[in-house]
Amino acid sequence: MTSTATDKQPLSLSRLRAMPVRRVRGRFDSAETTADNRRHWANADSLSADAAATADVRRTLRNRSRYEVANNSYARGIVLTLANDTIGTGPRLQMLTGNEDANRVIEREFDRWSHEVGLPEMLRTMRMARAQDGETFAVLVNNPVLEHPVKLDLRLIEADLVTSPFSRILDEDEVDGIRLDVFGNPVAYRVLKDHPGGNGFHFGEEFRTVPASHMIHAFRQDRPGQHRGVPEITPALHLFAQLRRFTLAVLSAAEAAADFAGILYTDAPASGEADAVEPMDSIELERNMLLTMPGGWKMSQVEPMQPATTYAEFKKEILNEIARCLNMPFNVAAGNSSGYNYASGRLDHQTYFKSIRVDQAFMAAKVLDQILGAWLWEFAAVLGGELEVPMHGAFYNRTLPDHQWFWDGMEHVDPAKEASAQETRLRNHTTTLAHEYARQGKDWESELRQRARETTLMRELGLSEAAAVPAGRESDDETE
Repeated sequence: MTSTATDKQPLSLSRLRAMPVRRVRGRFDSAETTADNRRHWANADSLSADAAATADVRRTLRNRSRYEVANNSYARGIVLTLANDTIGTGPRLQMLTGNEDANRVIEREFDRWSHEVGLPEMLRTMRMARAQDGETFAVLVNNPVLEHPVKLDLRLIEADLVTSPFSRILDEDEVDGIRLDVFGNPVAYRVLKDHPGGNGFHFGEEFRTVPASHMIHAFRQDRPGQHRGVPEITPALHLFAQLRRFTLAVLSAAEAAADFAGILYTDAPASGEADAVEPMDSIELERNMLLTMPGGWKMSQVEPMQPATTYAEFKKEILNEIARCLNMPFNVAAGNSSGYNYASGRLDHQTYFKSIRVDQAFMAAKVLDQILGAWLWEFAAVLGGELEVPMHGAFYNRTLPDHQWFWDGMEHVDPAKEASAQETRLRNHTTTLAHEYARQGKDWESELRQRARETTLMRELGLSEAAAVPAGRESDDETE
């Protein structure tokens, strides 16, 4: 096919306008509103993050979440398990300033101070508050009664105390107790002196303003522009209520089946021959007794029609749905792994452990680093000269030096297989001792120094290293 010169010329504007216009239209089924889905999407809105989570909405969610955690055994267990797995026995600090003497002194003193103020207990409480209240607050204060030269302390406060006074509710630079600068950064927090639910609270109570540098505010930000948190178990609140209702219904059905209860009925017509019986009257039945019925009447025992046999399956499915919003597998939420095998248990735990590591990194960045910055500032001012430790210059301008946090390691289901895999990784140079010790929540430098001391003492006592190896391990090596 040959082409002419006209075909090679660009199309003119008049020819473009004359061409037929083809419009492509796309449709989304979820955007359609029909009679079937109208009620389902009735509460969908286009509110902003702060407008959707107003003070009244968050107060209602907090009250209901606290009620479930306080009265529901599964809710309390899930929240406690999440806090214990995330915080464990508490974080441990490792300084990486390059000055080994300063690092050891700072690590030792921070460990003493954390045990004095009860930092692990506070962190577990803060993690529970995030799950049931949606957010947690802690104020950095001075506590002169501490038996440590550093008098820094944490005072945990509930989310109910952080709110705006009535004269500041409509301010554009304030979001329910949080004052913002022109860039949207928190600069101060409004804190009530008394709890709104306390006996001594009165309307018009005085507020105090806490600078943002002295306030720790941690919550999960689900939407851009969100300044206050909602309970993490919010999607499961109605599921907890359904689980309780179903449990009570099954219990009532079981009680009705266990009790010797029945009804009187007759096959005779309304005008037939039967003794007169008062309708809706009750007859007390005695144990181990034979009773006679009125003439023409029969007795039928009440049988439970509720399908109680599906209770276990329903309970499993609803607990699995409840725990999903927290990235927690069913066997951890229910405390029951009877239906799991080794492979499926490990597969489900991988997602959960990854979520725990993400949460620990969040706690380290949002909570622990702010605590460490304030602690180092006071430590440098109080003990820097007395201990004769050459302090890093960054300690004095509130910038944190190089450091890292260690958390409790996750126990392996099969320690023998994990030890074998660890040995293989070290032999293939695909890992390091620092990484392997960090997976166990240990400082590799401290562990190696301890191991060196043990080896030296064993040599002094005339013990060989082979004597310290378990017998089972020796047999495995010989077999290999």
